[in-house]
Amino acid sequence: MRKRDESRGRAGTQIVRVSLWGRKSIYRDIEIVSTKSLYDLAGAIVRAFGFDFDHPFGFYSGMNRGTMMRQHPQYELFADIGEDSEARSVKQTTIAEALPQIGCALAFLFDYGDEWLFRVEVIGTGYAEKGRYPKVIAKKGDAPPQYPEEPDLVDEDE
Repeated sequence: MRKRDESRGRAGTQIVRVSLWGRKSIYRDIEIVSTKSLYDLAGAIVRAFGFDFDHPFGFYSGMNRGTMMRQHPQYELFADIGEDSEARSVKQTTIAEALPQIGCALAFLFDYGDEWLFRVEVIGTGYAEKGRYPKVIAKKGDAPPQYPEEPDLVDEDE
């Protein structure tokens, strides 16, 4: 993949489709500069779905729940904050390294407690134009709330 369009001085971008696991009808297409880190991509994904970027996360090569945590490479925030992890850094790995070409995909697990799971696949490449990146260039479906409301508990004494 070309990282820079030398004739125009523009940085290369990747367009990723991020869909909720098992719900392909809910997705966001995000264009991001290829040299940005997986940490930057994680923030873009979380914001594109209207979530708060307030939990640990990881990107995984295994593309189903059974293999997700067993296949390598893995990229986790834990590697960056000094916790014991065999995974690679999300802050030092670029998007182009982890997802080098169209068709490459990773599982993205956000919030290990609530287990928000997404499929991230490169669907295109381009070159940065004027404006801010990353940016959502397409969206389909309403994102679920990050913290669904719990039903009111009924007091048994009433």
